[in-house]
Amino acid sequence: MATYRRILLCYNATREGRCALRLGAELALQLRAETHLLAVLDDAAWARGLDAMPAVPFDLEEASAKEVLREGVDKLARLGVSAAGHFAIGNPMNQIPRFAEELKIDLIVVGHHRSGLLARWWTGQDDGRLLDRVSCSVLVAMDMESVQAAQSGT
Repeated sequence: MATYRRILLCYNATREGRCALRLGAELALQLRAETHLLAVLDDAAWARGLDAMPAVPFDLEEASAKEVLREGVDKLARLGVSAAGHFAIGNPMNQIPRFAEELKIDLIVVGHHRSGLLARWWTGQDDGRLLDRVSCSVLVAMDMESVQAAQSGT
């Protein structure tokens, strides 16, 4: 197994993000890796200049995202992992590679939520591009309860 000295955990407080946080914490402890936690506020709706005002003002979204980051760093500390928190605004598929390069990351841990082709197109998800934009390993953490429920149709 490759030696991972620097791990970047991508966190957004979703079920999948919490799964990535737990798995990343376990790896960080086992590998004694330098750990970084990244929260990205996706500004796509704001950047597109939608005709209708979003329900939540941008500054409230930003404050909420920063609170999510603080909670993530605190959760890691309770699990025995000391992590540096990082906050960014923009497209996660741009910000994650940027932070990975700047921090010289060996392993990125991200959560994944299964969705169909139409749902990915509708929401503009471009998750697959991440692998093409980084020069390190990527671990995709999936919440197995969600996967099993989706497979059984419940």
